[in-house]
Amino acid sequence: MNSPARTRRTRPADADLDLGVLPGLIGYQLRLAQIAIFRDFNAALGALEVSPGLFGVLVIIEANPGLKQTELARATHLDRSTVVSVIDNLERRGLVVRRSAVSDRRSNALELTAEGSALLKKLRRLVAEHEKRLARQLTAAEQATLVRLLQKILPEHR
Repeated sequence: MNSPARTRRTRPADADLDLGVLPGLIGYQLRLAQIAIFRDFNAALGALEVSPGLFGVLVIIEANPGLKQTELARATHLDRSTVVSVIDNLERRGLVVRRSAVSDRRSNALELTAEGSALLKKLRRLVAEHEKRLARQLTAAEQATLVRLLQKILPEHR
């Protein structure tokens, strides 16, 4: 009787793998897209030590001066302890300041520093170029449709 190792068919090294059902799964395609997006983002902005998440945090703080840390946690879908760590990092880098919230002195209100605003201005330009690269094969209508469809996947998180 042959052992399983001897009867196993070998696949040529250069043959494409059969991915089974994976190519038809939304989650699989989103993960591949996320990997491509993060690689491009890191190539474009990595030297500035800003991740997509940190960029989002800076954008939200700029758009909402005086934002409380708890509100930032909700907006970014991060737990409160993670937001504290993120803000600690941004504060150490001189990009964000914490102040006592006017409406609740027990809470911290967040604002960008002048340095944070200057960096965000530069980041916006780089992120716009990054987005343009990502969407280079999509029409404007396809881009809008893609965003609208992605927003439908988890509507309770908005």
